Amino acid sequence: MCHTVCVAEGLWWDDHAAEHIRSRSSRYPGAGDIEPAATLEAWSDPHRIVHDPDPKSEWGYLRVIGYSTTAEAVLTVIIRPSDHSGVTAWRTRGADLRAYLDGRQEDLS
Repeated sequence: MCHTVCVAEGLWWDDHAAEHIRSRSSRYPGAGDIEPAATLEAWSDPHRIVHDPDPKSEWGYLRVIGYSTTAEAVLTVIIRPSDHSGVTAWRTRGADLRAYLDGRQEDLS
């Protein structure tokens, strides 16, 4: 559990942003809540995909796609590049999940 700040290799979450991802299910029916520690695992995944900048971001944020053993899922983590603070995160799906899984398959070949 992270209080005030949760940090790993430069990625950190302030209390407000941490609460935002911990309470996703209250805003998005069917969505899962995410602990900041799980995003740190995704950030540390040696097979992670990093989009710098995220092509879907109007703000030039980073998009990191990586696996979290705690969440038992591939997560997408949005990061502010100026200070590496976490903005939001969710369970990866669609094209991003396929890209991550395809990359893992190539590593196993």
